[in-house]
Amino acid sequence: MNIILLGPPGAGKGTQAKRLEASRGMVQLSTGDMLRAARSSGTEMGRRVAAVMDAGELVTDEIVIGLIEERLAAGSDGGFIFDGFPRTLKQADALGALLARRGEALDAVIEMRVDDEALVERIVARSTCATCGEPWNDVTKPVPGDGRCAVCGGTEFLRRADDNAESLKTRLMEYYKKTSTLIGYYYRGGELRVVDGLRSIDEVAAAIEAVIGAKAPVPA
Repeated sequence: MNIILLGPPGAGKGTQAKRLEASRGMVQLSTGDMLRAARSSGTEMGRRVAAVMDAGELVTDEIVIGLIEERLAAGSDGGFIFDGFPRTLKQADALGALLARRGEALDAVIEMRVDDEALVERIVARSTCATCGEPWNDVTKPVPGDGRCAVCGGTEFLRRADDNAESLKTRLMEYYKKTSTLIGYYYRGGELRVVDGLRSIDEVAAAIEAVIGAKAPVPA
């Protein structure tokens, strides 16, 4: 299975991708993580990435597609989750062409749709354990009453500086400007499926699983 998770910052794409990795053996392809890994890898592609980033320039679509192609070639028994890519119609075309060259296709594009005001309220309430990185949220997943992380026992919790209402509204506007055309692109192609991204983590996971299950091939 190859799927794209679409959704604004804070919609929970990373959380759901991790669940799919655990339950289905899929591999999350986050372009940000891939670029950081490539930069320190010492490979030819890594040196290209480092040169561009050190010059303060934007990494080209060609480089990003090259990184994705390298990772696809390494294989995955469960398939891939594209997170944060594509962001533009040009990138969507490039991804489609890459998969076609490999004899593959996108099985689903899942939009985690949210209400902006409710999303802002949820993101402003989130924090992370400073020791183990476990995410917490004052509304949906509060820190245990004893003030300790249930995973590692840590007592310090961090909030991102840009997790404030004004910054989030700017980030949401930027997201919609870039991805609104993608939503139409994949809707016309018949790949788009929509889930309610503001439901509980388990409910969203169940909705995503229902989409993937409906697309999965029936065993012979």
